Amino acid sequence: MADDMQEQLEGVAKAAGEVSAAAAGAGQRPGTGKGQTLEFILDVTLQVTVEVGRARMTIQDLLQLGQGSVIELEKLAGEPLDIFINGKQVARGEAVIVNEKFGVRLTDIISPEDRVETLA
Repeated sequence: MADDMQEQLEGVAKAAGEVSAAAAGAGQRPGTGKGQTLEFILDVTLQVTVEVGRARMTIQDLLQLGQGSVIELEKLAGEPLDIFINGKQVARGEAVIVNEKFGVRLTDIISPEDRVETLA
């Protein structure tokens, strides 16, 4: 299981390298051979959302919630968390604790082809 996780993390690292290479190539102007840097978009803010799970309930059930209530989610314990950027799912990960704060470790980057399939 640890080897499988290591392979997945290596896959994520490889995908990140490919994204970096693609971004560097995207900055080149056709015919000039000179690379135009993408620095002008590096400070664009994106909303990152990590979804633990979802639940559907009636308004009546919602109004009965109080402190200490438990909402059952559709996901099972141990399933990967869904990671969205600007509302589009781009990855899956697992919860971690870093410096006494929650974080998420990316375990699977969703390919552009898979993202297109989810739109259909």
